[in-house]
Amino acid sequence: MNNSVIGLDIAKNIFHLFTFLDDGKILKKKLKRHELLVFFANYPVSIIGISNRSKVF
Repeated sequence: MNNSVIGLDIAKNIFHLFTFLDDGKILKKKLKRHELLVFFANYPVSIIGISNRSKVF
């Protein structure tokens, strides 16, 4: 994964992540709070758009 923009829907315990892959497909991931830091620690530098409303994306 080498994407520059990520949409992140934040919540109390579950986070929904959205981005486009190089082939144009959409990547949707559901991460628990303890998985989020591990995911971004291993992800390339990106711009992150944060929302607290699930219907935005």
